[in-house]
Amino acid sequence: MSSDAIVILKADHKEVRALFREFEKSTTTKARKGTIVKKVIELLTVHTYIENEVMYPEVRRLLPDLEDDVLESYEEHHVADVLVMELAALKPGDERFEAKTTVLIENVRHHMDEEEQDWFPKVRDGLGRTQLRDLGEQLLAAKQKAPRSPAQPSALKKAVDAVVS
Repeated sequence: MSSDAIVILKADHKEVRALFREFEKSTTTKARKGTIVKKVIELLTVHTYIENEVMYPEVRRLLPDLEDDVLESYEEHHVADVLVMELAALKPGDERFEAKTTVLIENVRHHMDEEEQDWFPKVRDGLGRTQLRDLGEQLLAAKQKAPRSPAQPSALKKAVDAVVS
């Protein structure tokens, strides 16, 4: 795998989108949907962590003109984190399980589309290959220590506190 930061993040997006599509198939059983949601929660928890801990602070530091985009991304992550935490407490047979998953899917798809179509091109234009590779290596290292479930401590509060102060 490339160590380019944007390539790494897009690969994460691709994996999550595939799970979303499988969840949405009418032939997917409730049990399989439960397994899919557990995997989505893990992937989103890791992905949010590496973006909040590495990507967003570094882009904010290196490309201050993108600060508004970074702040919006933190807020979109916050919404996804709330949905993930609530969803983690539900079972596939629960009345709101599918509805809450659908809302999560809609929100995360919007966020990924916005990143890929608007934000990533700005980041790629503003940073050189070496910076993107170095950032990617930091992302890969952060993945190793990232929490895998929302029950584990999240870096979101720390990241948001750093933005506000």
